[in-house]
Amino acid sequence: MSKFTDARPPSEPADRASRRPRVLHFVTGGFSGATQVAIDIVRGHLAGKQFEPLLVLRRKPQTEQARVDALVNEGLPVELVSGWAHIATVRQLIRICERFKPDILVAHGFSEHLWGRYAGLLAKVPHLVHVEHNSRERYTWSRTQQMLWLSQRTDAVVGCSEGVKQVLLGKGTPTDRTLAISNGIRTEPFATAPDHPWRERIPGIVMAARFARQKDHTTLLQAIALLKTRGLKPPVKLAGGGKASAQKAARKLSAELGLDDQVEFLGHHKDVPGLLMAHQICLLSTHYEGMPLSLIEGMAAGCTAIGTRAPGVQEVIEHDRNGLLVEHANAESLADALQRVLTQAGEGERLARQGREDAITRYTLERMISRYEALFSLIMAGQRGHQDFSQI
Repeated sequence: MSKFTDARPPSEPADRASRRPRVLHFVTGGFSGATQVAIDIVRGHLAGKQFEPLLVLRRKPQTEQARVDALVNEGLPVELVSGWAHIATVRQLIRICERFKPDILVAHGFSEHLWGRYAGLLAKVPHLVHVEHNSRERYTWSRTQQMLWLSQRTDAVVGCSEGVKQVLLGKGTPTDRTLAISNGIRTEPFATAPDHPWRERIPGIVMAARFARQKDHTTLLQAIALLKTRGLKPPVKLAGGGKASAQKAARKLSAELGLDDQVEFLGHHKDVPGLLMAHQICLLSTHYEGMPLSLIEGMAAGCTAIGTRAPGVQEVIEHDRNGLLVEHANAESLADALQRVLTQAGEGERLARQGREDAITRYTLERMISRYEALFSLIMAGQRGHQDFSQI
């Protein structure tokens, strides 16, 4: 790591004062929750005109060119860098930085936040920001040391929830530069949720999540099999792409459990808001989270929210007030919660009503973007420290 010296320039280039501050957001091209957050912030920059943004995606095997093209057609400034080797990623990102000349480089998610900040240092980007999007990542001893070394050269370390912030602090990130900014969602797609009364919806389940090790589709399918033995056969819609191997394993388990007549694998769905507003229950069965956007969207859609008791999820769902929490990897606990909602309409409706109110007041996209832009403004003004960040 010694070759990555702190190469920040002693003063800002003269031309920086004559233009809007430029912010480069670097994130995985796997279209995970981290990707969506970065895209939403870039959209916010474009709408607010306070910052000039650029979105850089690190190409993954599952990167769909059609989704990249859709962003470009929307008017977002997007570039891709190679993901086949870390050194190739860093080199290509350095070249983009030298051309775009960002004032701030925001590196989202593991392990992109390592390679993004290395590139930022070598390209002499004045300010670096690290955004952590999960409460558990594949940190080896070496990568933890790299992360901590980089954090000393980073203006702010952001957790996408209070739970993620505490995990970062536990690893040793600087207390005066580590803060939490909760993820937010666009509420406009769910504006018509009240036009879909809960009791008139399909008494079924939607889980919108990519297929990956992090998500626990296995426990969900096992819970649905348990419900079947209790005489309940709700339809289940699984929306999301992700790893083909993980989806193949879930399909195989569904068939083995005799659930093919109930469970539908939708893949990437173009109208998730409509799907959610047509069903009574949104569910997230998971091993760990940062801040679960799909669950917040389900709540905004007026669904009854059920989620695994895990960091991130526990911040969104207050058990028995705005949804239900179930024990980790426990099919019986999940089946019990589903049975309660499916057989007690009053309970399901009550939880859904409170969940929607919380989602559209606490977790809006506008609030998230305004907090990030307030952070960037503080950084550009040369203000650093816990006292300043606590006001965001």
